[in-house]
Amino acid sequence: MADNASAANESSAISSTKELKHALYARCASQSADRIFTQQDLLAFDVTPNGDLKQLQACTTQLSKEGLLKMMTRDGKLCWKLVKKEDAAKYKVLNAEEALVYSYVESSAREGIWTRTIRTRTNLHQTVMNRCLKSLEAKNYIKQIKSAKYPGRKTFMLSTLQPSEDVTGGPFYTDGILDEEFVHQMASWSERYVIARSWWHPSGKDSGRKKEKGKLTQAQAEDLRDKEFQSKDPCRERTKNMLPMPPGYIGYPTVPEITKAVNASGLSGVIMKEVEMRQLLDVLCWDGLLVKVMGGKGYRAVRQVGGVDGESVDNGLTEAPCGRCPVFSLCEEGGPVNPRNCQYFENWLAL
Repeated sequence: MADNASAANESSAISSTKELKHALYARCASQSADRIFTQQDLLAFDVTPNGDLKQLQACTTQLSKEGLLKMMTRDGKLCWKLVKKEDAAKYKVLNAEEALVYSYVESSAREGIWTRTIRTRTNLHQTVMNRCLKSLEAKNYIKQIKSAKYPGRKTFMLSTLQPSEDVTGGPFYTDGILDEEFVHQMASWSERYVIARSWWHPSGKDSGRKKEKGKLTQAQAEDLRDKEFQSKDPCRERTKNMLPMPPGYIGYPTVPEITKAVNASGLSGVIMKEVEMRQLLDVLCWDGLLVKVMGGKGYRAVRQVGGVDGESVDNGLTEAPCGRCPVFSLCEEGGPVNPRNCQYFENWLAL
């Protein structure tokens, strides 16, 4: 009788642990996929009666054996992370070496892991590691990727994930190789877009009226900019007829505006981000094609200065006396120093 009672109690305990295990897993699965659970978190689910630590330990141990919970440490304390049932099922068909290699590839997430790093951490022989990687690839568990940052490295990641932009290099790279044609195309379009919003591009009739009436007013400049936005082609080529906008003009395009225009143009097969467009615009600034204005928020195209017989002049401002004038800060219309009585201009024009 005593033996039968003991067996019944043991069977009841096993059944209770099994039920508690499923209940604990269900509660963990209802949380965010990347959450890390501490012992206090698991107790807070109130799955084990009266907060029994022994029953909680039995449940976590069983779930860990089945691969449904991944045991780890954080700040020196034991914690667990949920593993999806379909992911846990993969480990059941792997041998010990394959499971070890797969665990390190899995932990690398979207960054991927270098084969040398796998070998160092697993301490497996090169031949064994290569056999495991080949087997995992054949099962479609992992895949090899090319890193734009380290193109010579053999890198692997889970086949269900997409590599991060740090790995691929962003939209300017294809299979880890810089797409120079795409970069040139995007840079050229962006430059012409900024040109259209940095300078007034008069027709022959407008050009004659411009000479008679003088500079554009702020209202005229804003009206021209609105017309540029409404035009089918938002870009302009750099020409000799470009005329400057009036002082105080604040319609120069910003990074968000340029990014939105690029995405709306259909030029790129992927959605460009502001940080990527800022990198491209910075390159155009370094090349001397654009300059930052409005406190660095906007961009203005630089008007190239042509020399004799079309030869390029590096910087027209350094050729004119204004670029190296010692009283430049005092020069203004109607002031003691102004263009009308500038001695430096007279000497320069007499050359």
